[in-house]
Amino acid sequence: MSIDIHFEGPLFDGRAERAMQEAADDAREDIAEFAETHALTLMGMAFRHPTGYYESRVTTTRLSADTSLVHDQGVVYGPWLEGVGSRNSPVTRFPGYWHWKRTKTLVRERGPQIAEQAVRRHLPAMGG
Repeated sequence: MSIDIHFEGPLFDGRAERAMQEAADDAREDIAEFAETHALTLMGMAFRHPTGYYESRVTTTRLSADTSLVHDQGVVYGPWLEGVGSRNSPVTRFPGYWHWKRTKTLVRERGPQIAEQAVRRHLPAMGG
């Protein structure tokens, strides 16, 4: 006696694995886009004398398959604007805008929801 078993479907033909990778990529991109947009929004609301240069340097760089970095490309006065430079309070009265710290806090809070939305977009391809 023998039993012939044949497995088919997204889990066995590679579609689910591809969809999971695409969902992870989309989640990373969506979270990075959210972070960049939020940081720029805070800058637009807070900067008292914006020239546009600093904001134009804010970008997202993909560091690896699972990591993206939203940054200011090392603008020399970036730490001062953030409030972590050596020329901030108490040396001067300027405490900084804390746009990166506030963005990081919000990304930690909303990141899981953003990632979940990306995964949901790919559920049909995963067989779900």
